Amino acid sequence: MRLVQLRIATEVKERVLDTFDEENIEYVIADEGGDSDAVIAYFPLPDGAVEKVLDQLRADGLDEDTFTVITDIQSATTPTFDELESQYSQGPDDEVGLSHATLRTNAREVTPSRTLFVTFAALSAIVAAAGLVLDSAIVIVGAMVISPFAGSSLSASVGMVIGDHRSVLDSFKSQLLGLVVAIGSATAVAAVFRWGYLVPPRLAIENISQVNAFSIPIVLTFVIAIFAGAAGALALATDLDVSLAGVAVAAAIVPAAAAIGLGIVWAKPSLAVGALVLLVMNVLLINVSAFVALTLFGYRSSSSSRLRDHVRFDIRSVAYGILACAVLVVLVASVVSTVQYLILVETVNHNVDDVLAEEEYRHLELIDVQTDYSGDFLLPRNSAATDSVTVVVGQQTTGENPQLSVALQRRITEDTPREVSVRVQFVNYQVTNSSSENGSDRRIRTQLSHTPS
Repeated sequence: MRLVQLRIATEVKERVLDTFDEENIEYVIADEGGDSDAVIAYFPLPDGAVEKVLDQLRADGLDEDTFTVITDIQSATTPTFDELESQYSQGPDDEVGLSHATLRTNAREVTPSRTLFVTFAALSAIVAAAGLVLDSAIVIVGAMVISPFAGSSLSASVGMVIGDHRSVLDSFKSQLLGLVVAIGSATAVAAVFRWGYLVPPRLAIENISQVNAFSIPIVLTFVIAIFAGAAGALALATDLDVSLAGVAVAAAIVPAAAAIGLGIVWAKPSLAVGALVLLVMNVLLINVSAFVALTLFGYRSSSSSRLRDHVRFDIRSVAYGILACAVLVVLVASVVSTVQYLILVETVNHNVDDVLAEEEYRHLELIDVQTDYSGDFLLPRNSAATDSVTVVVGQQTTGENPQLSVALQRRITEDTPREVSVRVQFVNYQVTNSSSENGSDRRIRTQLSHTPS
């Protein structure tokens, strides 16, 4: 529950007090003192009632910028408080939602200042780049926890649903600047790694599992970003015990930014483009899903302010506008590229399953299918990049090696106009059967070799 302290000017005092009586709100009035005729009203309210009551008072003529203090209290005893609490209860399972003011405060608490935001963005990108090169999931998780992007995304969504346009603009500026700094920092440290011979300059980074994981836009990654953003938004809106670090880890923004830097330094355009698509889509989905979650939860803008009141046309604003337009172009291209990738993955998986179901390949065991998307929608037209499909199958050493790659390539290209190269990796193993005491068979699988076809 909340205790509201409100300054009421003389000209609206009568209408405000009438509203208190109509809403069965118990209040205490004190003179402001000095030469002022205004009064200070003190009244307790349930969390979910604060914003609605303030909206009604503003409709009665109360100035939106009037002196208002809202504090958290443990208990309040008034004749009508139980009735108010029942009237304004909202949210899932009858939980009481937070007021706009409290929600705004929570959002600001999880968003660092611009200087700290940029600093954390740079540091987290550097740590993430090191984690990718080392193929260390633990280091990458640490970078995600350091990352400030989750809090900023939630702050933007909160600002949108409560009409705090200044917070929205500040958050978007921080995110844009932070992403640029993160990519730049990752590129710089990747150059140090490579040309400082901290790692072999000829290292095939695209074959590092962690780098590969954060440079391919996978459907499940997007699903995780959607639910992570929604969970973080509801945590802010309900005071649930959900760690913002968990949202940051699920969002996986910083590793994608670091993968872009690695792709730039190692001159791997397909890797950099894939990571860029993943990065932009994750940022977009977290912002949108958090906004949708808060909207479905019942939050609406009640502020009379308008976006144009907070926009200033100076050099800095124009620069941010140009940067936002550039990001919008990348976003549109990323959405189109993502759709193309998802169609390609579906086509590949469907055809691999069909080919391995044929009689001559039934003895093979499918272990993994990896589809590397060239992202030629975002690359120059003269680029010779082609999509690559790697299929890993297992077979006993006594089995034959049919031309599976040819059959797969032929089947996949029949269903897609894209240029696709197919590699098949065979995992050969021996099977030894031995009878145990209870008569059951025990299978021993020993990997012997990997031979491409």
